[in-house]
Amino acid sequence: MPVLRALSKVAKQTLLGTPGCSCQPLTVAVRNISFSPRQVTSDASFHSVSFSETDHPKVLITGGLGQLGVGLAKMLRKKFGKNNVILSDIRKPPSSVFHSGPFIYSDILDYKNLREIVVNNRITWLFHYSALLSAVGEANVALARSVNITGLHNILDIAAEHGLRLFVPSTIGAFGPTSPRNPTPDLCVQRPRTIYGVSKVHAELMGEYYHHRYGLDFRCLRYPGIISADSMPGGGTTDYAVQIFHDAIKSGKFECNLRPDTRLPMMYIGDCLRATLEVMEAPADTLSMRTYNINAMSFTPEELAQELQKQMPELEVTYDVDHVRQAIADSWPMNFDDSNARKEWGWKHDYDLPELIQTMLNYLSSETRVARAS
Repeated sequence: MPVLRALSKVAKQTLLGTPGCSCQPLTVAVRNISFSPRQVTSDASFHSVSFSETDHPKVLITGGLGQLGVGLAKMLRKKFGKNNVILSDIRKPPSSVFHSGPFIYSDILDYKNLREIVVNNRITWLFHYSALLSAVGEANVALARSVNITGLHNILDIAAEHGLRLFVPSTIGAFGPTSPRNPTPDLCVQRPRTIYGVSKVHAELMGEYYHHRYGLDFRCLRYPGIISADSMPGGGTTDYAVQIFHDAIKSGKFECNLRPDTRLPMMYIGDCLRATLEVMEAPADTLSMRTYNINAMSFTPEELAQELQKQMPELEVTYDVDHVRQAIADSWPMNFDDSNARKEWGWKHDYDLPELIQTMLNYLSSETRVARAS
């Protein structure tokens, strides 16, 4: 390190070679300084690792015990091998998750811990799912700011330092009341009114900045509301579309916290996870942007209830509007324009509303029968 050698030489001359000085010699400790993207130069450039057809990426998923992480890990392990996909979270996993493949403790607010995980496990792909969702974030803004923004900065720096391919999900919540709502294009005004939305716009822009400034291979999808059968609602505004299935099977009654005419874009989790893998595998030269809308269907609580009642005529649906969640929903897109994703990397959804309902009912009914039998 030329700079350090020069500094050491100057220090020795200053402390030991000053004429007429009666001072005792001092020892100057010089510490080797490793690179950190927090100290990048203006011409720094990073590139993600490329893989041959026989190689597989080594994957880390943060926030892995949320709605999407476990399903993503299962899909990626089938494709890349069980030991090549590490699930992580700050919570203790259930036995089924713990025994299904590698799981480690990872706190995204602990920069040193994250670096050690990436280095020790030779991570090449990182899926960053740690975040506080919309309604939960509004109830604890300070925590949401810490997790969603400070945690993201740690992830970006580590991804840049180690040349990772990084995926960070965004959301319909990244738009606000001044955005065009039906449809909402990829590029338009974004002025969200929630800390969750603000943090996601921040993630989109920071990821694109790191890509253009440092060459970080950053990729991002704006998810619509995601509906899955194997995880419980986690505090999001669109969670009514998951809760209705659980309540319909359990009690035959459902109370919705949004108005019956509240239209929002939605997607089945299978489509969501497939889209995530497809954009990560897409050749970089096919991507004209780093953040894309994806969509599958758009419906209201009333339309969902009516379609579900075709399968369960006895279902009773009532409405008790939560004004906080309703205000959030009213500021979000009613429908996504995802034409760029479909054109550039071949995105195409498989599930429309009828297929979604049949899949959800089949899964939850099967789970209920197994639970009763045991």
